[in-house]
Amino acid sequence: MFYDPTFILLIPALLLAFYAQWKVKSTYAKYSEVACSRGYTGAQVARYILDDFRLQDIAIESTPGELSDHYDPRDRKLRLSQRVYESNSVAAIGVAAHEAGHAIQDAKSYVPLKLRNGLVPMTNLGTTMAFPLFILGMFAGLPQLMDIGIVLFSLAVVFSVVTLPVEFNASSRAIRVLADGNFLTEKELPMARAVLNAAALTYVAATTMAVLNLARLLIMRQQRD
Repeated sequence: MFYDPTFILLIPALLLAFYAQWKVKSTYAKYSEVACSRGYTGAQVARYILDDFRLQDIAIESTPGELSDHYDPRDRKLRLSQRVYESNSVAAIGVAAHEAGHAIQDAKSYVPLKLRNGLVPMTNLGTTMAFPLFILGMFAGLPQLMDIGIVLFSLAVVFSVVTLPVEFNASSRAIRVLADGNFLTEKELPMARAVLNAAALTYVAATTMAVLNLARLLIMRQQRD
């Protein structure tokens, strides 16, 4: 976004974002080198978990990319990146269990997940149009457009905030299921937890950035009064 004196507000969020990206990549790389003692692959663990929760109808697919793992509630498919799908590392198993946790949330109608899914269309619109409308309103002297931009960006902030409990809950479900199902040893469980905690930090950073950007827009809007 354009520069102005309020940019200083974003510095803490930028530092946190850089740290989070480094943390998730380094932690994932570290525990990708540690093989699971039980010998399970990410795909096998995800399948066992889904079947145990009577979610046999959810397909598990390999998808291109690194850390592109996700659960698609529309197609009811759990897509794992190739490294996670095929690997028997502790990191892969943690990620696979986390994504299975999202499928379990969907099956149990977990309210924050339903809310987040419902916000997707409006959030996409908000992230696309918010800044252009705000900038146009600012330079054209149209405060109404600035207000619309703020409202639209607020939707993205709400989406980021709602995402936090969704991700934290999926991770806690994953660790609990991995422990109860004896997929990982007591020594390996903290490693999987470290991977998921590092991933969760990226969502905290994104939310922090969104909140501070909203504060920035509000300050600039007030300066136009």
